[in-house]
Amino acid sequence: MKRMLLLASLVLPVNTASSQSLPSPRPAVPWQLRAWMPGEVRCGGTSVVPLALRRPITSIRRGNRYDATDALTYRFRIDASGRTLSIRREGGGAPWSDDVAPSLAASRFGVGAPQADCTIRYTLRAMSPEEAPVADLISYSLEPQSGELPPDGWARIQSSQASCLTEPRPRPLVAVYPDFDKLPGTPGVKHWTMVAYDQDARGRPIHVRAVEGTGSAALDRAAVRAMRKSRFTGGARAGCLFPFWRTPTTLAAPTPPSEESLRPADSNCPHSGDWATPPTLTYPNGYPRRAIEGWAVVAFDVAPWGELGNLRVLASEPTGDFGEQAIQVLRSARKPASATGRSGCVDRVIFKIGYGGLPLGKDPT
Repeated sequence: MKRMLLLASLVLPVNTASSQSLPSPRPAVPWQLRAWMPGEVRCGGTSVVPLALRRPITSIRRGNRYDATDALTYRFRIDASGRTLSIRREGGGAPWSDDVAPSLAASRFGVGAPQADCTIRYTLRAMSPEEAPVADLISYSLEPQSGELPPDGWARIQSSQASCLTEPRPRPLVAVYPDFDKLPGTPGVKHWTMVAYDQDARGRPIHVRAVEGTGSAALDRAAVRAMRKSRFTGGARAGCLFPFWRTPTTLAAPTPPSEESLRPADSNCPHSGDWATPPTLTYPNGYPRRAIEGWAVVAFDVAPWGELGNLRVLASEPTGDFGEQAIQVLRSARKPASATGRSGCVDRVIFKIGYGGLPLGKDPT
C-alpha cells in the first residue's frame, strides 16, 4: 500500500542572535506583545491537571488595532500515554494563533488515565512593552513571527548602560557552542537560555551565568561552559548577553489506520498511486516549528477527466489542521483521465519531519 510522504524542514540549532546584533534605536511605534494564555482543562465536566501545558508562542500587535477574537476553544482527547489527540478548534480562528493547536499537541497529561470530551479555552492577553515579562520578550526575539522585536523591547532585555552596546561592539573571535544533539530534548518544545557575562581586558567572558530560559538545566550548564570558552574583541566590557537554544525533538504521529478500514463499501476506486498531476505537498502552519508529525485519511471522487472532487476528511491526528491541509494538498492534484471516473477513493497523507530538512524519500509501502 503506497502512502504519500510529506517532508518538513527544520532549522539546525545555529545561534544567530547576540548582544552584538541588537538593533539600533528607531522611532517608537505603539505595540503590544500578544499571548494566548491557556485556561482550565475539563474532561467530561471534571477539571484535569496537566503535567505540562505548553504556552503558544507570542506575537506582536502594532498600533491600536481591534482584536475581533479574544478567546479560542479547543476540544480534544487524552490517550493512555497522556498525549493530547483529536484536537479540533470550535468556531473560527484568529490572527497569529497558528501555534495554539501545536502547543496543545505538545502538552502532556498523566499516564494511565485516558480521557474523552476534553476542552480548553485560550484567552488573548495583550501587554505593553513595560508590562511584558522579560522572558516573554526574549522568547519572542527568538521566534519573531510578526516582525522584529522593537527597540523598546530590547531595552527591557538589556540595559542601555551595558558597555557591550558601546560602538564598536565586540565581535566573536572564537565562538563555541554546545553539542546540541547530545543535550536532552523535548518533543515539540524548543528550549532556550539567555547567558549573561562580562569581558576582561583580553576579551575572555567572566561572571558567566544563565539569567532567563525555559528551565532546561542541561542546556543552561552547556551554554555557560560554551560561553566561557568563547573569545571576543573589544577588551573589558560589561552587561553582555547571548542566547542558546536546543530545537525540539520530533513528536511522532500516532499510528494511522489503514486506508482499507475506512474505504466506503460501495467504492469503485482501487488504491492506486498513479497521478497525472502529483500533489504539491506542504506542511500546515506552525507544526514544523515544533517538529510535530501528523497524518490524514481523505476520501474523494474522480471525474472522467481526472479532477478530484467531493473531498472529505475521514480521520486525522493529532489535530484537525492535518486534515484541512491534506485537502489542500489533494485539491491541486489530478488523476489520469478514464472512461467513467471513480468514486469512494481513499488515500493517506503522511506529514513527516526530516533531520535538518534532509529528504527521506517516498514511503515504499
